[in-house]
Formats: sequence, C-alpha cells, structure tokens
Amino acid sequence: MISGLCEASLFEEAMDFLNRMRSSSCIPNVVTYRTLLCGCLIKRQLGRCKRILSMMITEGCFPSPRIFNSLVHAFCKSGDYSYAYKLIKKMVICGCQPGYVVYNILVAGICGNEELPSSDMLELAEKAYGEMLDAGIVLNKVNISNFARCLCGAGKFERAYNVIREMMSKGFIPDSSTYSKVIGFLCNASKVENAFLLFEEMKRNGVVPDVYTYTILIDSFCKAGLIEQARNWFDEMVRDGCAPNVVTYTALIHAYLKARKLSNANELFELMFSEGCFPNVVTYTALIDGHCKAGEIERACQIYARMRGNVETSDVDIYFRIDDGNSKEPNVFTYGALVDGLCKAHKVKEARNLLDSMSVEGCEPNHIVYDALIDGFCKAGKLDEAQEVFANMSERGYSPNVYTFSSLIDRLFKDKRLDLALKVLSKMLENSLAPNVVIYTEMIDGLCKVGKTDEAYKLMLMMEEKGCYPNVVTYTAMIDGFGKLGKVDKCLELLREMSSKGCAPNFITYRVLINHCCATGLFDEAHKLLDEMKQMYWPRHVSSYRKVIEGFNREFILSLGLLDEMSENDSVPLIPVYRILVDSFIKAGKLEAALELHEEIPSSFPLKTADKDMYTSLIESLSRASKVDKAFKLYADMVKRGGVAELNTFVLLIKGLININGWEEALQLSDSICQMDVHWLQQEESSYRK
Repeated sequence: MISGLCEASLFEEAMDFLNRMRSSSCIPNVVTYRTLLCGCLIKRQLGRCKRILSMMITEGCFPSPRIFNSLVHAFCKSGDYSYAYKLIKKMVICGCQPGYVVYNILVAGICGNEELPSSDMLELAEKAYGEMLDAGIVLNKVNISNFARCLCGAGKFERAYNVIREMMSKGFIPDSSTYSKVIGFLCNASKVENAFLLFEEMKRNGVVPDVYTYTILIDSFCKAGLIEQARNWFDEMVRDGCAPNVVTYTALIHAYLKARKLSNANELFELMFSEGCFPNVVTYTALIDGHCKAGEIERACQIYARMRGNVETSDVDIYFRIDDGNSKEPNVFTYGALVDGLCKAHKVKEARNLLDSMSVEGCEPNHIVYDALIDGFCKAGKLDEAQEVFANMSERGYSPNVYTFSSLIDRLFKDKRLDLALKVLSKMLENSLAPNVVIYTEMIDGLCKVGKTDEAYKLMLMMEEKGCYPNVVTYTAMIDGFGKLGKVDKCLELLREMSSKGCAPNFITYRVLINHCCATGLFDEAHKLLDEMKQMYWPRHVSSYRKVIEGFNREFILSLGLLDEMSENDSVPLIPVYRILVDSFIKAGKLEAALELHEEIPSSFPLKTADKDMYTSLIESLSRASKVDKAFKLYADMVKRGGVAELNTFVLLIKGLININGWEEALQLSDSICQMDVHWLQQEESSYRK
C-alpha cells in the first residue's frame, strides 16, 4: 500500500497511512520504513526523507548501507553536502561502517563540479578524506584528480602533492592520467618544484609519462625561465619514443625567443618540420610574441605580414616553407601579441593602425588588445589618444577593468594631473571595481612625488580599511616620501610596521632608508640597518632577484643605481649601500667608521668605477689625516683586486707623504711612477691639455 502511494506521488497519503498503522498498534517494521524511505527518495522528496530517517532511527529501524549510499548521493546532487556528511555519521550510529563507496560519493559531490567548492565545503571534503585515511580507504582515481584540483585552487599545494603519496601508502597505484592531471594542477598554480618532484616519483614508480605530461611540464618550466630543464625533458621524451606535438614545440620555441636565443628557436623549428609536425596559428602567434619580447619587432611584423599572405617578406621564409593547408590567418590573440609588442617598442602609431586593420579584417578586438593600446599610449605620454581608445572600447561594449584604470591613473599622476586622476578613480568605483594594490601604490607614489606625503599616507591607511593591504612597493614609496621631507623617524616606524604585518622589506627598501638616514646624519642607525639587511635572506642569482624589483617604477630603480648592479653582478647589490654609507661617514669626518665599513665589503666582488672612486676618496681622506700607511694599504688592496690607479691617486699619496715630512719616500714614489709608465704620463698630460 505504502509503496503504491509513493509510486503515485501521494506522499501525504502514505505518511497518513503510516501514522494510522502506528495509532492502530501496528508498529511499522524496518521493511515498512525502508519502503517509504525508498519511495520518497526515488521521487526526490528529500525533506520527507529526513523526517522518515529520524523516525526510523528513533524506533530502532535502520536503513541498509545501500540506502545510505543512495541518500548521500541524492543529497550531494541537491548540493546539501553538510547533511550528506551527517548521513555518514548516522551510518555509524546505525551500526554501518562507512566504506569506499559512500566516501567517494561525498568527495565526488563536493569536488567533481567544474566550479571550485567554497572553503567550508572543501574543509568538509578534507575532513572526510582524513577519516578515509584513518580507515584505510582510498579515493578512486577520478576523485584523486578532482580533490587535488580543488586543493590547488584553494592554494593548498603541499596538501594536493601529498594526496598522491598518501593514497599510494594505502595501496593505490596512480596511472599516467592521474599523475598528469595533478602535475597539471600544480604547474597551473606555478608550483613547478612540487610538479617536478611528483614527475620524478611517477617515473620511479614505473608509470610512463605521456605527451600531455611532458608538454605541461615543458610549458610551465619555460614560463618560469627554466629553459635548460625544459629542453632536457624535450630531449628525454624524444629519446624515449614519446613524439612531441605542436604544443610542445611551440612552448619551447616561444621560450627560446623570449630568452633571445634565436638560433635555438630556429633549430627547433627545423626539427619540428622534419618530424612532420606543422605549426598552427598558435605557433605563429607565439613566434610574433617571442620576437617582440626579444626586441625583434620588425621580424615579428614580417611574420604577421606573411600570415596575411604577403610573400615579399623573404626574411622569415624559414617559418613558412611548407603549406599544410591549415589556416594561418591571424586571430585576436595574434593581433593582441603584436599590438602589445609594438606598444612596448614605443610604436604606438603602428599599434593603432593595427587596431584599425582588425576591424577591416572582421576580427573583433578583445579586452587584451584595448588594454595594451591604452597602456602603450599612456606610457608614451599620449593621454588624449589613450582616452579616445578608452571611449572606443566602451562603445564596443567592453567595460574597463582594473588594468585599464591602472594605466590611466599612472599616466595622470606622472603628468601631475591629480584632479583628473581622482575623477578616474571615482569612475572606477562607480563601475564597482575595487582598486588593487598596484593602483593604490601608483597613487601613493604619485602623491609623494609632488610633496603631498600626508595625503599619500591617508590613502595608504584607507586602502587597508578597504581590505587591500600595502605591499613592499607601497611601503617603500611611502618611506621614500617621508624621507624626502626629512621625517626619518616616520620612515623607521613604517619599517617596523611593515615587518610586524608580515610584509618583509627588500634591499630596495633598505637602500632607500639607509640613504635618508645618511642624509640626516643618522649614521649609527644607517649602520644598524646595513647589518640587519645583511642578515636577511636574499636570492643568489640575478634571474631570481629580478623578481624583487617587480612593481617598482623603472625611473626609481635607475635613480638607485640598481639596474647596472643587477646586470653586472651575480649577487644582490649590497655594494651601492656600502658606497652610500662610506661616502656619508667620510663627509661626516668619521674616517675610522668608514674604513671599518669598507673592510666588510667582500673582496670577491668585481671592482667597478664607482668602487675605485670609493678607494680614491678614502685614500684622499687618510692622506689628509696623515694616516699614510693606511692609505698605501688601501692602494695595495685596490691593485690586488684588479684596479688600476689613476694619476690623481698617486698625487694624493705623494701629498700624504709630504704632510708627514716623508720627502724622500715622496720623491721615490714620483720617480718610480715616471720610470714605470712615462708614456702613460705623457698621455695623461696630453689629455689634460686637450
């Protein structure tokens, strides 16, 4: 009777019939309840299922494990994961031990959707996963991939990496697909180190990588600048009989071009043709983008012209030797790469013409193209043209994003058009776009540069209130602003504040602060900051610490003299900081302190012109202070490090000897100079006469 009523969707009648049974002292047994529960479950009457289940358990009638599995599945499908998890707990109360099926149903429900789960739901999946581990139960291979993807999406990369290892400890052997997917998730999250370790483990376990695994690793390592390792994997896959596809070749060719290794890129392109793998529009787009980033803008334009059918550009024949019949027509991404390249090469007029060509060719520009052109015009100081493109973009139905506003605000501050910059900010807020840390930093830096440091500081406080936290670039700009006003105490306070908030100062921050301390005579404080700076961890190589200066204005970096240091040295540029301190201590008459600082400089650093000037300045000060022995010792140290003394250095040493009545030594030095390099002296004298 109850089964028939449920099948006819007469659920109220079925519940009434159950209640009449109870009132007639005909106590429903487990079969009755299960019939009613299954009837409601089939018809997705989940609210009734909850009530019936509660009644059953109260009366000691328990569903079977199979019914529990079906209930968990139904509630997961409805999105009620919390109740689905509670059902697993009810299974234990009913004497059913949750097993492989029910746990996998729950994890699949939470993590199997394309959209990432909320933090609460992911936490629930992790809780269930932990219980599985304790019970010795494994996830199936689909759930392992999906669970790892969700963990990566939530930034829990170590956890995702450990999932594979934990499952293996329970006897699960991942296949190539499972490994590849998790490696892909880690690579997409830029966790290449974890991806590398998992890949090595994959090979140790005898799982043969496929072209997808190799390609995603090669692409990710290329994007991270680790081209040699990427090439090693390319060679390995070829050696092991795994044929690279067009995506594999494209990733490595693109990386070689960006690294200005044109011969390597061309060699790989030749290999690609010889193996019967033909380039597609993505490959040609990568060629254009790579040549642009390598500074070969003319060649990029020639490749674009050949894609459009212009056969007169023979310089790029290597890339168009075979016609495989596939379309090579530029797409919106091709145009985007070339527009961006032209803008960065300061060819904004040509970039604008290319935008017009897109419309003629029926290729609708996208957000990336408009943003690149607006940024190009802004950086070229052509604000009117940027605003024209901005208006055109809006007419086409594209709403400006944070990047668009960032370009405009940066240009307006550079042009000291503060009122208009604030209007753009207001428009941004009208569009419900919250400024990011880059925009706030641009505004703070711009206000500091025009002397409105107090307003800049208020803006920094406001950004924190809005939930956008200052980064090292923001703090450094603010410290520089207060430093230029002589408010070094405030600078030091900001340094302490940023450290307490988990924002570590970098060597640019220290450089700026030490400079301002020296300018105001706070030498002891400057020396303390140098000691603190040396104790911190800094990246060892140039390629690593270039990341440290990301976000800083190029002119600002140039003003600190760091670009030269970074191009010539293979270590963090501490030497410029020493130069500032040594020079400041000399000017303040603290000669001994200056000498002590100079002795701290490692002798392994290459000697540059600025370092020779520091030696000369110290030798001059020591000679005037009648400390000629120390002056000669410094001279010997300079020569030992490969420095060649100029005539002026010898003159200073001779004057020092004369000051202490060392006439005989002065004459000997003078005579030895003449005998040592008469021709050099004549050249010097002739150069002075010129």
